[in-house]
Amino acid sequence: MQEKKEELGQPVLQQIDERHRSCLIKMKTTDMATRDLERYAAALDTALMRYHSSKMEEINAIIKELWQKTYCGQDIDYIEIRSDVETMQVDARLRNYHYRVVMVKGSVALDMRGRCSAGQKVLASLVIRLALSEAFCWDCAILALDEPTTNLDQENIQSLADALASIIRARREQRNFQLIVITHDEDFVRRLGSAGMVEQFYELHKDAEGVFSQVDRRPFSTL
Repeated sequence: MQEKKEELGQPVLQQIDERHRSCLIKMKTTDMATRDLERYAAALDTALMRYHSSKMEEINAIIKELWQKTYCGQDIDYIEIRSDVETMQVDARLRNYHYRVVMVKGSVALDMRGRCSAGQKVLASLVIRLALSEAFCWDCAILALDEPTTNLDQENIQSLADALASIIRARREQRNFQLIVITHDEDFVRRLGSAGMVEQFYELHKDAEGVFSQVDRRPFSTL
């Protein structure tokens, strides 16, 4: 007994109860913080999944509406973006999303890759960009289209002009909305002007000596 008392009197065991209590508090606090972080991570993951699902539904609804307004063919009812989820083997909580564009006719959906024409591909890319801008860029409402009529036939060019006019009409009350179209297709510019949504356009051309480029603002009546 005396030997044990002497052991307890050694410096290494001084205030052992207080030190044990302090370590126990640290361990319990760390354990509680870990559980809280796990609950937070699970809640965040659930919220992100719900946000992803709701945004995909919104984007696909806009894509469907724009496609049906612009596409004049009868072989595709609408297109949509689908995402396939791949769970990582290392951690089931980690996921990879693989996005693909499908074309739907009736109840049949096929991947567009390798199956659509050049014109359908161009139109799909434009429609998807418009839908993404509608879904995510309300406060940064600048949409730029570079040669949007490439590979489109005349019927789909007219439909695209009508769709852009509809977008301009819907966004006219939005103070910061800007649509920038860069094109060599004067007929497409003329069609945009005939919709009555735009009064002027800017023309880039060489000066009289053919040395410097000039930008002139012109009314649509000059086309």
